[in-house]
Amino acid sequence: MAKNLRSSIAALRQMARDEGGSAIVEFIFAATVLLIPMIYLILAASQLQAGSYAVVGAADQAAKVFAVAETPVQARAQAHEAVNRAMNNFGYSSAKTSISCDSTCLSPGSVVTVTVELDVPLPFVSEIFDASAFSVDSSASQRVDRFG
Repeated sequence: MAKNLRSSIAALRQMARDEGGSAIVEFIFAATVLLIPMIYLILAASQLQAGSYAVVGAADQAAKVFAVAETPVQARAQAHEAVNRAMNNFGYSSAKTSISCDSTCLSPGSVVTVTVELDVPLPFVSEIFDASAFSVDSSASQRVDRFG
């Protein structure tokens, strides 16, 4: 019985020596499988947040620019330029802009509403496939000065 116990202990020790270093390999594999999706999720959330900030700022500035313009044609051109600049500042190339007025645009007391929509690209994927999983939008309203 003692001989069988000794041979079993010796066999276990031999097996333990044979698996030396496998824990490191398993850790690296598990860390890679878990960390890469987590890092990608963080990057995608960052892109979404940046897109949200961009459309909020662009809509707000475009509404303000529109409300102080002299003519409706000039107001629309300046509002679109404000949106383009805001998008470029955040690193986005294009956004959809729509402008509406509650009555005659630029009449004293009227309210202008600017809506900006952006398809947020997926990190690393959009460069190849032009894919977008997120769409963000924002609206801002501004009252035209009554005594302008």
